[in-house]
Amino acid sequence: MLFDEPTSALDPELVGDVLAVMRMLADEGMTMMVVTHEMTFAREVADRVVFMDGGVIVEDGSPDQVIGRPRHERTRHFLSRLLDPAMAEVEEETSDQVGKGG
Repeated sequence: MLFDEPTSALDPELVGDVLAVMRMLADEGMTMMVVTHEMTFAREVADRVVFMDGGVIVEDGSPDQVIGRPRHERTRHFLSRLLDPAMAEVEEETSDQVGKGG
């Protein structure tokens, strides 16, 4: 099943209801392709995450790889704006490591 931004135009109270139904479908084994900015949901439910920018795949991997340990600066920047401030720290630490040859 394909979902294209299923929560984008919803009242905040309904977002949780929609995500709960999608989580139930995933638990029942339904294959889904979801275009979303709901990163917490993606991290908890997805088997695979693809981050795209301008129609180009920037990162592709497990939720832990793409959301938890993004390799590309564009992904880190995007996530830092959506996730908690701890992600901004990860972005800075990774930039420091890359700048030092790490």
